[in-house]
Amino acid sequence: MQPNIAVCLAQDLKTKIATRTAKIGVIGLGYVGLPLALLFTEERFPVTGFDVDGRKVKTLDEGGSYIFRIPTEQIQAALRAGFQATSEYARVAEMDAVIICVPTPLNEYMEPDLSFITATAQAIAPHLRAGQLIILESTTYPGTTEEVLIPILEHNNRAELSLARDGTPPSPREFYVAFSPEREDPGNETVARRDIPKVVGGCSAAATEAASALYNVIFKKTVRVSGPAAAEMCKLLENIYRCVNIALVNELKLLCLRMGIDIWEVIAAASTKPFGFHPFYPGPGLGGHCIPVDPFYLSWKAREYDFHTRFIELAGEINTAMPYHVVQAVGKALNRERKALNGSKVLVLGVAYKKDVDDLRESPALTIIELLQKEGAEVSYNDPYFPFVGKGRHYDLQMKCAPVENLGRYDCVLIVTDHSTYDYQRIVREAQLVVDTRNALKGMDLPNIVRC
Repeated sequence: MQPNIAVCLAQDLKTKIATRTAKIGVIGLGYVGLPLALLFTEERFPVTGFDVDGRKVKTLDEGGSYIFRIPTEQIQAALRAGFQATSEYARVAEMDAVIICVPTPLNEYMEPDLSFITATAQAIAPHLRAGQLIILESTTYPGTTEEVLIPILEHNNRAELSLARDGTPPSPREFYVAFSPEREDPGNETVARRDIPKVVGGCSAAATEAASALYNVIFKKTVRVSGPAAAEMCKLLENIYRCVNIALVNELKLLCLRMGIDIWEVIAAASTKPFGFHPFYPGPGLGGHCIPVDPFYLSWKAREYDFHTRFIELAGEINTAMPYHVVQAVGKALNRERKALNGSKVLVLGVAYKKDVDDLRESPALTIIELLQKEGAEVSYNDPYFPFVGKGRHYDLQMKCAPVENLGRYDCVLIVTDHSTYDYQRIVREAQLVVDTRNALKGMDLPNIVRC
């Protein structure tokens, strides 16, 4: 009798997904979780968003948005469709599927910080019920789902539930767990979010099937892998691939600067090859939640297996050093003008980690500003997405956005993030000295321009 009940639970979940009656909970309403919740709402699912930040919940409940690329009109349409936001984790008991999208940063020792995952697991475990599907989307090292998340859920739930596993008899008191890495690319308007295939790895065939059924509603394609560890490694491979190749072009840029070669011209020429080459571009350092962080997650986990990821760690070292290169380049450019970095007025253009996005996470601009300040420079910044930069996990600037006016009063204007709103022609015309880290001044050849 018990196997039949268990089969009914799994079938009931799939039926609810197919009929759009499954209640979806999304935990963590940030750059990943909120867009995901809105996609499910657009497909007429009853969706509840969970976040410990009461300010986010209040903003959403009032029809506002705190993410630039998500207009308030979209939030208001979601509210009319039934979307709700809450900080009450007891409501997890109402959900049929719960998707966890919480941060996974590095701590001060550059080691994985899973505190957000463990805190979330501990908060939702008491409210689990049989037949629920729990999906982790947070980027992390292989083994997190099975070694960290599941033990908390199994040991802390009040209903004596157990994880559905292959090879064990089905139980009427089981829940399902899967991992599906987020694949967000903020600012990318050429690839619709629905067109990005969704990788899914469940702890059982039933979990994989249920998670795939759920994501197939909002994504055009799902890709099933053997389990959570493979899905977790997939995400790391994607981002480490980018990290390593960016490190390569960053190192080549440093060499090209010494050789008097334009690295951007070289990349453009190499990009004409129709096979075997994909262009990556140098910059002032890596930013965003994933690419600067993920290599350290895998390197940390690899040590458990007595394995040293030398290639990956070298790439991380090169990219981490780029902000220091930028500051040295500014000092050298000022020296050419018979000025010292100490005491010079420097305006940093762009503090977001990426062009045309409102995201500060791991932005190299923050490190560059702090390094310039340590050298005695008087630093101001401008970014249309950030009227104020306060304190974060690894920085404390307490700075207000300065207008892009009276540029002649600055000894140097430093382009760190090349937002499309900037009038570069005017900037070059009015500034005494412009240091460009992004090739934003492509085609301009004036004596006050320095490329680094």
